[in-house]
Amino acid sequence: MLTEVYRKDIDEVFESPIVQQTAFWSHVKQELGVPSMAFNFKGRREDFFDSAKDKGFIVSDLLVVNQRLDRNHSVAYVPYGPELEPAEGSQGAFLEELSESLKSYLPADCIAIRYDLFWQSYWAGDSDFYDRDGHWSGPPEKAIQEIRFNYGTENWGFKKAFSNILPSNTLFLNLKMTDQQILAKMKSKTRYNIRLAFRKGVQVRELDFDQLDIWYDLYRETAMRNGIFLHDIEYFRAVLTAPSMHAHSPAKVKLLVAEIDNIPLSAMFLVISGRRATYLYGASSSQMKSMMGSYAIQWGAIAKAKSMGCTEYDMFGIAPNPDPEHPMYGLYRFKTGFGGDIYHTLGSWDYPLDDKKYSYFTAMEMASQGYHV
Repeated sequence: MLTEVYRKDIDEVFESPIVQQTAFWSHVKQELGVPSMAFNFKGRREDFFDSAKDKGFIVSDLLVVNQRLDRNHSVAYVPYGPELEPAEGSQGAFLEELSESLKSYLPADCIAIRYDLFWQSYWAGDSDFYDRDGHWSGPPEKAIQEIRFNYGTENWGFKKAFSNILPSNTLFLNLKMTDQQILAKMKSKTRYNIRLAFRKGVQVRELDFDQLDIWYDLYRETAMRNGIFLHDIEYFRAVLTAPSMHAHSPAKVKLLVAEIDNIPLSAMFLVISGRRATYLYGASSSQMKSMMGSYAIQWGAIAKAKSMGCTEYDMFGIAPNPDPEHPMYGLYRFKTGFGGDIYHTLGSWDYPLDDKKYSYFTAMEMASQGYHV
């Protein structure tokens, strides 16, 4: 299937709407002391896509992050990549061949390649996996997933990871519509809360680099309130300061705040890559919730994204369905209020390179399930 796989310079990574597959993201990780590599791969178009009329070749790429587990072990992590999504019947064979080709480039202590796939779940288009209200029930049990995923491979080596690193369910808004059309797609309460926020005098503006502390105060409050992992401020400083305007895969970072009378209510990181705007991080105050700052800032982000030529807005992470027991249920309720289309991905899949060490790694990982970028 693949005719060539070769390493290239990070700044030669192709433009992508997926933030985590850009040169910008590699530089963010580099600022945090995490190295990465970029690779091109080439193959016949007809081998990737069943209905391909063009019999020529296709060239695509992927970004691989070298994630250390400890002093003696590492994992090659591919965040939301590869972007190229072959036909379902070719996916397992493609990734197997790609994995074998990458092995010689990886550190000697690398025990597995983890693909955090943004490809659509096989079961997202199957009506048997939806309830009578149209809510997705999620994929089948792990063993069935692995049988389906390994179809067409030679070694049947892929394992479904215990947890997904990046969110495996998200929501896209169509920004090609007019403002009125976007508002009309929203739930009435969401539409009302947006208008209420601006009637009360809430304003949305862009923060400068030296105002990062405004974001961090809100973020720290949000993390403590929700019991989530608290990143150091340097993590977010890296996102703001990493080189972003590369010739091949540029990205723009906007730090927005919703406030009233100079009192911050909500803040967020908006990243523009390709024609996609991504809501990457968000935080809000526990005070003055009646001002609806979280609704105002989303509408401000939509306006900013449209003004910068974006055609879609990724709200980045929701529960797969309205299950009150799911840890992301609150995000599901909030974000689906803005309308849009829910998208379910295949999530994280591992290609073990050392079966014994990989088994130990997965046993340790079971105690630390979560969603991280």
